[in-house]
Amino acid sequence: MNGGADRYLPALSITTPPRRYARAVTIEELRTAIGRSLALALADLDASDLDLSDLEIVVERPKTRDHGDYATNVAMVLAKRVGRPPRDIAGALVTHLGNESGVASLDIAGPGFVNITLEAAAQGEVARRVVEAGDAYGRGDALAGQRVNVEFISANPTGPLHLGHTRWAAVGDAIARVFAAAGAEVAREFYINDRGVQMDKFGASVMAAAHGEPVPEDGYHGGYITDLAAAIVAEDPDILDQPEDDQLAAFREAAYAKQLRQQQQVLDLFRTHFDVWYSERELHSSGAVERGLDRLREQGHVFEQDGAVWLRTTDFGDDKDRVLIKADGEYTYFASDTAYYVDKRARGFDLNIYLLGADHHGYVNRLRAVAACAGDDMDANIEVLIGQLVKITRGGEEVKLSKRAGNIVTLEDLVEEVGVDAARYTLTRYPADSPLTLDLETITKQTNDNPVFYVQYAHARISSVLRNAAELGIDWRAMDFDPGMLSHEREIELLGRLAEYPRIVASAAELREPHRIARYLEDMATDYHRFYDVCWVLPRGDEELAPLHVARLWLCAAARQVLANGLDLLGVSAPERM
Repeated sequence: MNGGADRYLPALSITTPPRRYARAVTIEELRTAIGRSLALALADLDASDLDLSDLEIVVERPKTRDHGDYATNVAMVLAKRVGRPPRDIAGALVTHLGNESGVASLDIAGPGFVNITLEAAAQGEVARRVVEAGDAYGRGDALAGQRVNVEFISANPTGPLHLGHTRWAAVGDAIARVFAAAGAEVAREFYINDRGVQMDKFGASVMAAAHGEPVPEDGYHGGYITDLAAAIVAEDPDILDQPEDDQLAAFREAAYAKQLRQQQQVLDLFRTHFDVWYSERELHSSGAVERGLDRLREQGHVFEQDGAVWLRTTDFGDDKDRVLIKADGEYTYFASDTAYYVDKRARGFDLNIYLLGADHHGYVNRLRAVAACAGDDMDANIEVLIGQLVKITRGGEEVKLSKRAGNIVTLEDLVEEVGVDAARYTLTRYPADSPLTLDLETITKQTNDNPVFYVQYAHARISSVLRNAAELGIDWRAMDFDPGMLSHEREIELLGRLAEYPRIVASAAELREPHRIARYLEDMATDYHRFYDVCWVLPRGDEELAPLHVARLWLCAAARQVLANGLDLLGVSAPERM
């Protein structure tokens, strides 16, 4: 490998303390600098009274380095509002932007693009910033002070978690992670559907299996029912002698506890950990349903009709009003939904995110209407995301993996087949609102055709280089780092990618799209491999350790840190050896 310790003689250690050469310039900092310079430019053009609060300053990497390191079209965007040709605005902008720290040169191109070239040291300093920030690099405070509740699995404790739950277990957890990285206080919540007729059917199914009788046709089937029955009888043989009604309740509660524990254990295995396990039963027994109804009455959106109690959700975009209490006095499931939302708000959550399955599109408007009926802002306090179905194939043919749960694929089955890393990465790599097909042959390959392997291999490759440096006695962190040495095209390319990472994290949080992290990591891995192929990191043969070697080791360490940080946001490990 490039930098292998067995090919080189030990190098002399450079012990001079690190010194600063320039201030690191990230994309966000460059955007801020453009904003400052633009305000001065507009004053020069007698347009300082313009309201720019809605202006988005776009900064992009040009397709070729000949056009500089970055480019902005802000002058063209503002031309109509300012009433001046774009090149006039660009000229005024360049006058002031050239005074910003780290800017080497500026060029006005075409109708008014401003091309920006940074000082090499300013870009190189990004590597120092990444290394010194460590795990914190990429984290921001855009959502600081905001409390967010992310509810991303709502399941009956009547069987194993299936493939639909698996997608949300990965994507929901990743969304929670990027929210936390953006500064929000996040609670991950699992809603346990442990009330209603399904629980009785579950208990009856387990009881029938315990007696060696056929499971009711409308009950639960699969080998796991037999397993539950056997485990319960083994722990409490006398349960079979109880009166039928008592026995049914006993089997229901024992099976409930065991199945919920199994769900919790497999989610822990999948690295998805919930802060709150919220029981629907407790929602009702705690009086939260009545409190929720009181809140809705206070807001004036509850009415009675045909002996039932209704919520007027049509006032806020729902296709029909919803029944809360039926004419026989029984609460509807929708009453639980409304009470649950009100309870979340009472617990102090500013934003409540619901991640629901593909068959729940009808819930979007009704849940938003619930927020409005409770007196909240349905655009600010609630958000409903819908995930699409997942299909598993092998060799182009759809497969069913389940051994114990009947005709479904479970989370546990998928993890056993492909591993936690491959499953989590693949499930978060695509937009959740798009159908997804997982090809088992692809996601288990140890080749660059497998995206998770490709990214993890980049991390392991860098770790190998840094281990080799340590074996050669190179303590690069204690050595003088000259960021201006990093001027090779591939080095600049890699530094630019590093500088982009905080913006990627922020956009993933803002758009609720963790797949942006995965795609960024793949680009990052490509940039590193391209750098590695042409930029020798460690001294060769009798070559003495030079400042360029040290600078490249800092760059390697920065790239490894960003890969690790990004993988962590997806709940995927960053191996040091592969």
